Amino acid sequence: MAEPRPTFTRDLTWRLEALAFDLASAIARLFPVEQVSAAGGWLFRRLGRFTRPGKIARRNIEIAFPDWSADDRDRLLDAQWDNLGRTFFEFPLTDRLTPAGGRVEVVGRERLVAIAQSGAPAILISGHFANWEVMAAAIIDAGVPCRVTYRAANNPYVDKRIRDARARYGVKLFAPKGGAGSRELLVTLKDGQSVTFMNDQKFNGGIAAPFFGRTVHTAGAPTRVALQFGALLQPMRVQRLPDARFRVIVDPPIPLQDTGDRKADVEAGVAAINDYIEACIRDRPAEWFWVHRRWPQEAYAAL
Repeated sequence: MAEPRPTFTRDLTWRLEALAFDLASAIARLFPVEQVSAAGGWLFRRLGRFTRPGKIARRNIEIAFPDWSADDRDRLLDAQWDNLGRTFFEFPLTDRLTPAGGRVEVVGRERLVAIAQSGAPAILISGHFANWEVMAAAIIDAGVPCRVTYRAANNPYVDKRIRDARARYGVKLFAPKGGAGSRELLVTLKDGQSVTFMNDQKFNGGIAAPFFGRTVHTAGAPTRVALQFGALLQPMRVQRLPDARFRVIVDPPIPLQDTGDRKADVEAGVAAINDYIEACIRDRPAEWFWVHRRWPQEAYAAL
């Protein structure tokens, strides 16, 4: 079914937002990456704490690290705003943040090369770490035929610009939604193409599994399709280095159980993914996307 035509006012708003996006991107591309990145960090550190996402980030940090002092939490809050501001400001310049451009080093690249040479699809999972956009560039650079899942922007004009920006460094996007999206996902895997998932977000109706000592709901699709296709469940992460440089780490695959009890096997796989994501966050907490309401409502109410 076709999407309903937007009202004149909404369409005008969308177009103005897209114009602002174009203007900001054009200005950013006039300057070196380091300067643009630093400007984003400076701005978000000063303004972020006063926003609604700032309140969410603070509460998330309290949930994740209940034993930390208030000063430690404040330092983490400032540091995560610095990283998030840099990430947002770096987006128009993502085509410069690639292994070929010398700004991204890849640890464990041989694992990606092996996937590319195998001809079989893999399920690549990660979280919103550092500047997560550079991970796709590392996958493409290793020759892995892959589609990157993402949530389409509400503004269709901005969404097109996001897709075009990512296409500049070879990324093919895939926004699964409903039954049609599920069928497209299966066709992609049957064609031997790998698929990436950001598996660190809240997913209503997902699989219940532990995360920082609490039960959260996580998408089960990555584990489910990995089991269905006998595919590798390949975790990856991104770390921020000085001067708008990055390290992509391709960790050993997450082993999946295949006992014949599909429900239990999926639950075990999701729990293993949550363990991986939590370990990455604990290792470099300032580089995670803290502004998302990851935990269930009762966790926030308890604060």
